[in-house]
Amino acid sequence: MLRHFPCRDVAYPHKKRDYFIAAFTFFCVAVCLISDASASMEKQNALGVSGWVFLIGLLLGENKEVRVQVIIAVIFATIGEHFASPFMGGYTYRFGNVPAYVPPGHGMVYLTAVALARSGLFLRYAREITGLVIGVCGLWSLWGISGLAEQGDAVGAMLFCVFLVYLFKGRSPMVYLAAFFITTWLELIGTAVGTWHWAPIDPVLGWPQGNPPSGVAAWYCLVDAVAIGGAPVLINGFKNGQVWLKALKAQKAAYQGTGND
Repeated sequence: MLRHFPCRDVAYPHKKRDYFIAAFTFFCVAVCLISDASASMEKQNALGVSGWVFLIGLLLGENKEVRVQVIIAVIFATIGEHFASPFMGGYTYRFGNVPAYVPPGHGMVYLTAVALARSGLFLRYAREITGLVIGVCGLWSLWGISGLAEQGDAVGAMLFCVFLVYLFKGRSPMVYLAAFFITTWLELIGTAVGTWHWAPIDPVLGWPQGNPPSGVAAWYCLVDAVAIGGAPVLINGFKNGQVWLKALKAQKAAYQGTGND
């Protein structure tokens, strides 16, 4: 079950850039969500502009594959936000919209998951971190369905099971582990300060859900999986398109040369 986990007893290097990306994003998430708790629409838009500037700046030091992954994550997550929030009503932002900082925020969150996943800390202590995450999220999920919690959370327990499938069957378990930390951070802050709130009853399943659901990281794992799986396809498609265009230009040039003769 751990075949996609990093090998034990390997001196994985620590790169300052990975930890900087993570620390910077954790800080920005806290500042942005707390600021938005009482912000006007104009301030929301300003936070969105800042988010794009920060995201582009962080991507300058990444390779093509990671950049494409981030682009896919932003597009997929933004579509999901509009479907799940304004359309379905699974959770609702203060103004009933999708704030301008959310799309670049998803990009920064995804990049943080990638950075932590490749960091020496996560690679060296993968199994210990896995045990911590399963223990914390598992207890959180049990609390939600125990009847002791003020708001039931059957959806969270279900999502926790989905998260476990991603973790042990997916090809990028370290990214999913890292996603748990950054997404739990943003969900706890965002719901605590009232930037958004989750519906007590899930509009699709009709099950009670927490604010936030305990296994909410599973939704972000879906974004990560789509980004990781879609990037090679998009890159190869772009390369094939370039080859086809070059061949078409060469064929056209040869045809024109033949006509001139």
